Amino acid sequence: MLSVSVDSRGVMANMWLVQLDGGAHVTAMHYPAAGTPVATCVLGHGAGAGRTSDFMTAFGVGLASRGIDMVTFNFPFTERGRKLPDPQPVLEHCFRAVLSHVAADPTLGGHPLVIGGKSLGGRMASHLAASRDADEGGAEAWWNHLRGLVFLGYPLHPPGKSQQVRVSHLPRITHPMLFVQGSKDAFGTPPELRAFTNVLPARCEIHVVENGGHSLEVPKRSGVAQSDVFDAAQDRIVSWIRSLVDMLP
Repeated sequence: MLSVSVDSRGVMANMWLVQLDGGAHVTAMHYPAAGTPVATCVLGHGAGAGRTSDFMTAFGVGLASRGIDMVTFNFPFTERGRKLPDPQPVLEHCFRAVLSHVAADPTLGGHPLVIGGKSLGGRMASHLAASRDADEGGAEAWWNHLRGLVFLGYPLHPPGKSQQVRVSHLPRITHPMLFVQGSKDAFGTPPELRAFTNVLPARCEIHVVENGGHSLEVPKRSGVAQSDVFDAAQDRIVSWIRSLVDMLP
């Protein structure tokens, strides 16, 4: 793993090259927490834009400024400049590789860990949490530090296809989950989510973004600034993460 310091919107961050099988690699960005870190959070991006998108950068910088060590990364298809997402096993392998590097990092590896992401990235995190790999049982493995999952616009179903829900794996997740969901999300509204989260064995909470779409975007006519929407979501995420950390023995 190669690390270099870069300036991301006025914030010094560390860019990594994370090696994958076959000599391939993806880039990841570490936004150091302001002050004493509360936890480490690793977020994957959605299908439409990579780690350098305004959305991913805003959450990387915003959550880091609130005391969370943040890591975002590209999936292989984005690293190659492609638009079509890789097959699920490839996406999961990449996410695992990034988490393994985080676990091995002397600065980040010992912190409580939260994983998730925007849309596709969050769904891949949920599959990892639902199917622990046998190779992840070492004392320093990321699994041993995992405390919860955060989803930024969970893709419950494809737009207009509310019967094609992607929830069969969620009952196998034992860690708490926070869903940050727009009330107008075409991939699943908060009431649609609650129909499933209310019966899951793990603790689930939903932060509703009023009038928000799949990327938590709100219309200008709402009179609410987009920056305020992101600030409120980030405040909620950090308070939720702190509640998980406070529960530790």
